[in-house]
Amino acid sequence: MAEGAALRAVRGYLAAFPREARELGWPESVPYLDRPPSPLEFYREWVSPNKPCIIRNAISHWPALKKWTSAYLREVVGPKVVSVAVTPNGYADAVFQDRFVMPEERQMPFMDFLDIVEKKVTSPNVFYVQKQCSNLTEEFPELVCDVQPDIPWMSEALGKKPDAVNFWLGESAAVTSLHKDHYENLYCVVSGEKYFLLHPPSDRPFIPYELYQPATYHLSEDGSFEIVDETTAEKVPWIPLDPLNPDLELYPEYAQAKPLKCTVKAGEMLYLPSLWFHHVQQSHGCIAVNYWYDMEYDIKYSYYQLLDCLTKAVKML
Repeated sequence: MAEGAALRAVRGYLAAFPREARELGWPESVPYLDRPPSPLEFYREWVSPNKPCIIRNAISHWPALKKWTSAYLREVVGPKVVSVAVTPNGYADAVFQDRFVMPEERQMPFMDFLDIVEKKVTSPNVFYVQKQCSNLTEEFPELVCDVQPDIPWMSEALGKKPDAVNFWLGESAAVTSLHKDHYENLYCVVSGEKYFLLHPPSDRPFIPYELYQPATYHLSEDGSFEIVDETTAEKVPWIPLDPLNPDLELYPEYAQAKPLKCTVKAGEMLYLPSLWFHHVQQSHGCIAVNYWYDMEYDIKYSYYQLLDCLTKAVKML
């Protein structure tokens, strides 16, 4: 009897906590700042309370905003071989056919990739420069001088430099599935638009996680893709739900979640706080650069871990 009462109490807490968190802390829409803040202001008003915002006029001085045309990228990067994620459906690092499927990582001349993005060459597959290991500095050092190695006010606010600076360019069919990161993320759009769907960490009880066999797309001799299991790798926890078309019969709890949607336009910067769930789409040929700063593993992280553990425990009972 006591065990049943405890379980009901935990379930009640998990149902009430996200609503209370939204009412007390999370905005109903992503707010805009018209200028980059001071380090103290940013830490106090946004990082510490773990709130997202879109910042205008933070990258308006970047040469990239004017220089990064297709012609310029062809001239500066040109025939250099770079890493490109290739999938048959636009979903890289996503659940498909009961697998966590990663893209084929193809090495190809950057100009050939641009030919596909510009539709000078047709392909049934979807191509996306999205390698997330500081690929701007590692694979595109020719472009670093057109942006910044870090965001000074963010580096001062956090007392550290970014762990990675990433370059993103791809087709509109390329989609980033719903997930979270252990980073404070400054996402800067250079051209085009990015479309974000966001959930605060407090929505964790409504968001399903399951363990999946990792696999990779491999190109067959006939040009089609096959899914090959990574048999020696451990299973990956991932979110199977598509927030744009959620299966509420399979995941009824998600009906209680309240996503925020926002569009980040050229010249704008999104502050995406650590542990926020996000699903990302883009306009065709959108170019972006993001800065990943490692999060502080403080009380916010501990609260999230507690919420995660309670959610898993209730689902097992």
